[in-house]
Amino acid sequence: MTSKVTNLRVARKRKGRAAARDKADANAARHGQTKASRMLCSVQDDLEQRRLDGHKLGDGSDEPE
Repeated sequence: MTSKVTNLRVARKRKGRAAARDKADANAARHGQTKASRMLCSVQDDLEQRRLDGHKLGDGSDEPE
């Protein structure tokens, strides 16, 4: 039983290329949007955060003593 020989140099280069591709895709997603699209996402995130904050239970600090 013989196994396939792996060239570590080639494997290292493939891993580096994959990491660079992932980073490039993330940058393209972040910077490749129009201004209107970025503003829409910002407003939606803000609305979602306010809804989440509205559903939080109080910590008890606002209760009368």
